[in-house]
Amino acid sequence: MKKLIKNGTIVTAADVYHADVLIEDGKIAAIGEHVSPHDAEIIDAKGCYVFPGGIDPHTHLDMPFGGTVTKDDFQSGTIAAAFGGTTTVIDFCLTNKGEPLAKAIETWHNKAKGKAVIDYGFHLMISEINDDVLSELPKVIEEEGITSFKVFMAYKNVFQADDGTLYRTLSAAKQLGALVMVHAENGDVIDYLTKQALAEGHTEPIYHALTRPPELEGEATGRACQLTQLADSQLYVVHVSCAQAVEKIAEARNKGLNVWGETCPQYLVLDQSYLEKPNFEGAKYVWSPPLREKWHQEVLWNALKNGQLQTLGSDQCSFDFKGQKELGRDDFTKIPNGGPIIEDRLSILFSEGVKKGRITLNQFVDITSTRIAKLFGLFPKKGTIAVGSDADLVIFDPNVERVISAETHHMAVDYNPFEGMKVAGEPISVLSRGEFVVRDKVFVGKPGYGQYLKREKYGKYTVLNENKKLTI
Repeated sequence: MKKLIKNGTIVTAADVYHADVLIEDGKIAAIGEHVSPHDAEIIDAKGCYVFPGGIDPHTHLDMPFGGTVTKDDFQSGTIAAAFGGTTTVIDFCLTNKGEPLAKAIETWHNKAKGKAVIDYGFHLMISEINDDVLSELPKVIEEEGITSFKVFMAYKNVFQADDGTLYRTLSAAKQLGALVMVHAENGDVIDYLTKQALAEGHTEPIYHALTRPPELEGEATGRACQLTQLADSQLYVVHVSCAQAVEKIAEARNKGLNVWGETCPQYLVLDQSYLEKPNFEGAKYVWSPPLREKWHQEVLWNALKNGQLQTLGSDQCSFDFKGQKELGRDDFTKIPNGGPIIEDRLSILFSEGVKKGRITLNQFVDITSTRIAKLFGLFPKKGTIAVGSDADLVIFDPNVERVISAETHHMAVDYNPFEGMKVAGEPISVLSRGEFVVRDKVFVGKPGYGQYLKREKYGKYTVLNENKKLTI
């Protein structure tokens, strides 16, 4: 059945205007004033914004890590995402050295199949580069539509790749049309500082932050940018948490390099002091990079406002406090890294960003949806409200106030890192390809409805900037 969203205010990355939106066969069929097909279901969006569905470029669902597995899988994780106004997630597919990439991709397809309630895609982790890996990459891109590769510069002896692997990945990505993503922290020095802290008897959660200082994030970010310049390639730095990393990204972009930066809600509103909470409560806030001193927050907000950072991911990686985070009660290095963020990504950015005048409405849409769609080969199918685009839409009430709490969230975990935080603005109804997933704040979706997305190569939506480099 056709659907007609009436009386709402449409917001895209470029415009804000009043119009009706006609949905037919999962697509946006028409946009205009007084659209009135006789056979459409009417959806009243009076007093609400109509946003393009959020795209979360950074999730870890059903992921093994630190001797356990993330609590949210593709079912609970995508349900929570939908309640938060996200209609597409791109999850990280982990690989194992010595095994074909195809095996890892098949594993991730099986994790998502029959569970996802919204559309999804994959990034592919690159832990080694050799002839076998290089021979598989064209097929990964052409047949699987996976056009982004992740390289870890941290987690020594677990995920960390060396600089040679990063450089060769950047070089391959340049030739193949892929975007390289990096977790930028100096894993070698972190490993040394961690061992030193434990040898001195420091086991508390706060030492997770103290052994991963911001200088090491800045150093690794700068190194990745230099290697990107050498390879004449393209780089996306995930979960930027500090001023030192922002500075390196800004320097690279000022040179005309194709370097992009993502931050996350937790770094915008939480700070390092949370890791000092008594009774091991600080373990709830252990993720990497760690939370920073509070002054970094304003640097990140300014970077989003002025375009030095371009996107907001969640880095959703949830573990229960009881039974999972507690694995590191006597050793902070054994606390599973990660937090439950996927549901509150848009609300926090809207409340703390738009409502407080830090960013505009158009920037909000660009940061949470449009820019991500362009970078990761989904635009204009996703990421905007235009005729022919998928009808991934969020009806968002900007005036509703709510208090974030584990008692009311839809993630599978037993705590929420933003517990007690009051936010203004909430998704009321969420549609994926024209079908309601959440309607009037009630889940009406179906596990397995979400479709796997094959993505376009990097650079399809680019223009030459003043330095003759490609940029979006």
